[in-house]
Amino acid sequence: MNFKVSSSALYSRLTAANKVMGSKNSMPILDCFLFDVKDGIITITASDSEKYFITNVPAIEQNGDARFCIPAKTILDSIKELAEQPLSIEFNPENLEIRGKHNSGTFKVVAQDAAPYPMPKTVDENATTLHIPAEILLNGINRCLFATANDEIRLVMNGIYFDIQPEYIVFAGTDGRKLVRNRNHKVKSGITAGFILPKKVSSILKTVLSKDDDDIQITFDADKACIKSEDMTMHFRLIEGRYPNYNAVIPESNPYKATVDRLALASALKRVSVFCNQSSGLVKVELSNNTLRLTGQDNEYATSAEEFLICEYTNNPISIGFSCQFLLEIANILNDEDLTIEVADPSRPGVIRPAQENPEDEVLMLLMPMRVEE
Repeated sequence: MNFKVSSSALYSRLTAANKVMGSKNSMPILDCFLFDVKDGIITITASDSEKYFITNVPAIEQNGDARFCIPAKTILDSIKELAEQPLSIEFNPENLEIRGKHNSGTFKVVAQDAAPYPMPKTVDENATTLHIPAEILLNGINRCLFATANDEIRLVMNGIYFDIQPEYIVFAGTDGRKLVRNRNHKVKSGITAGFILPKKVSSILKTVLSKDDDDIQITFDADKACIKSEDMTMHFRLIEGRYPNYNAVIPESNPYKATVDRLALASALKRVSVFCNQSSGLVKVELSNNTLRLTGQDNEYATSAEEFLICEYTNNPISIGFSCQFLLEIANILNDEDLTIEVADPSRPGVIRPAQENPEDEVLMLLMPMRVEE
């Protein structure tokens, strides 16, 4: 059999699918892409045995059906540098030989039998289905991903929690030192449910989905889920366990509030971070009389720096220590013009949120304080 396909379309889909594949697979066949050519559609599957990525590419021409596995690195490297053009692929089922032909040359590779390739387990018949706009899903992932953990004991912290309520959805992520809560009121599912999206899956979705995509369908049961967009499907296992009560650690009232320009804060934090202690990353934040002072120092190398920013603050002076890296990440993730920094005292968490809050898309980020040596 043989078929023709756009070289750029094929490479784009293979690159996306390759993100799922592991560097050390338990089964050698998982180092391959599974090709299933049928009815003018080329279905490509990639897996690391826990996650499956399935995507489609339309064939320009097709003569016969075929199902085979081809080494991922070989096919990716062979078409990586091709300009947009029709790519002809001929498959011989008798000897599993694949011949590729393009405008400037040819290549040949031996495929593998597709029969041993494992297929994903589908969700149960009574699974829950959620429809969510791609933009809202991506915003939730982008805001929460940096706060997730890499904890070998508390596995539930290693993902983004989807807290689905009838009139809104909450995306939450925390590693015990930082926390993000993004409550969106545009998603009115009419159901009450929840699941933990693994960090690796979140990272993949962040790169393969576009905000221009149509609504995303998420179907899930107690231990596995399936996410579908217009041109891809992902099957994966969920993180099982009870997610911590993220609302319990958020202070209800913070009397000390300062509003500061986000870009100015991010720039100042970048400069100060060079002089912070490399092991602790501590930055001291001082608020007084419409001024925000950032101080970073490393006594071991006798280096220090301070930055002064204009802010809106008229309360009593207060100082608190934070991780400079985490505070900078928050300033970069939030895309609002001004941010509000709220604190109660140096021993309690600080809350950072947009100064102009969107009632339909509420974002709150929390940072645990660090001890400041006087």
